[in-house]
Amino acid sequence: MNELEDQVLVALRRIIRATDLYSRALGKETGLTIPQLVVIRAIRDMKTPTVSAIARAVSLSQATVTTILNRLEKKELLYRERSQQDRRAVIVQLTAAGRALLKHAPEPLQYSFTNRFKQLPSWEQHGIVASLERVASMMDAQELDAAPMLAMGEEVL
Repeated sequence: MNELEDQVLVALRRIIRATDLYSRALGKETGLTIPQLVVIRAIRDMKTPTVSAIARAVSLSQATVTTILNRLEKKELLYRERSQQDRRAVIVQLTAAGRALLKHAPEPLQYSFTNRFKQLPSWEQHGIVASLERVASMMDAQELDAAPMLAMGEEVL
């Protein structure tokens, strides 16, 4: 390998490591995975969300969100109830414990990334996107399903 190849691999490794370290610290501090925290934040930010609305908001499948909600409900961080207006719809609400957890939980890593990314000039944003899409393609990862959240391992749920 040459120096440029090493630099690319080191940068990729740093990204993976930063995501892993953040995921672990978040888990120790809150007992949640990053996707669980993102779902809880989405529920807080929406008035009376349905499961499908939450899934759209966090770019995950409805099945994945349902599994996350099941785990969060077992932790007594939220509850679900039938809508009074449309009995087919299930509304999700945070419990007092869920709201309290959010007051002290750190922001997901992608929030700080997104804020910094938005501050870059448009040409630089497009260059980063193009470069990362090329890297994903070079790693045969362009067809992998992925939500816009930085989380590690299979502990998405």
